[in-house]
Amino acid sequence: MSLLDGKKIVVTGVLNPDSIAFGVAKLAQEQGAEIVLTSFGRAMSLTRRTARKLSSEPDVLELDVTQPAHLEALTTDLASRWTRVDGVLHAIGFAPAPALGGNFLHTGWDDVATTIHASTYSLKALAVAVLPLMQDAGGSIVGLDFDATQAWPAYDWMGVAKAALESTARYLARDLGAHRIRVNLVSAGPLRSVAARGIPGFDQMEGAWAGRSPLGWDSRDTSPVAKACVALLSDWFPATTGEIVHVDGGFHSQAAPSVPGERP
Repeated sequence: MSLLDGKKIVVTGVLNPDSIAFGVAKLAQEQGAEIVLTSFGRAMSLTRRTARKLSSEPDVLELDVTQPAHLEALTTDLASRWTRVDGVLHAIGFAPAPALGGNFLHTGWDDVATTIHASTYSLKALAVAVLPLMQDAGGSIVGLDFDATQAWPAYDWMGVAKAALESTARYLARDLGAHRIRVNLVSAGPLRSVAARGIPGFDQMEGAWAGRSPLGWDSRDTSPVAKACVALLSDWFPATTGEIVHVDGGFHSQAAPSVPGERP
């Protein structure tokens, strides 16, 4: 029996085969899930093209998580399509250029608000949209995170948004637990997705992992993160919620880089 046999899973954030969300979608199908993808605007064509690379091409639903009408339409579509939802991957984040790149002190509120709305509040909005389809049987909501305990070069307001995302997940875990809905985050090391390549200073973050991760880190391999997400979407973590699972080669646990040539 596979981990997700018979599960109905919504996957956001698929852009191309390098995206973390694509890795999750691919593995979820391999583990027996039926999935739908979401996208919107000009990205829809990219998502549809990428969907064809999956073993069974899923439908792509239009969803801009900042638009209430889109969220309402998602609920309606899923209710008629499946009647229930077992899991959701939140792989959504966006920051306008002025909110990144070392401009922290001079970023205006409009750009900060856009970042928080798209990257943080969207987790709550998506959870509320699927709640009517999860509240009877329970399920799992998994979001993608990046270490928010430190200030990173050029990450700026996206770092603030990730810190708020972590808090949002805890409050959702509190309020959705009565419906047996688990809410957890996977804090991944830097991966060369489309979104990551658009972050000024990404190379500095990627480089920091080389000497500090006890297990090493391959920024082009999304499979460890995908496996963690699929495990959390499955029934194998029935009593885990409000958690941040680090999939970063152990980077977060180390205070300083290892001495070159040093071995335990």
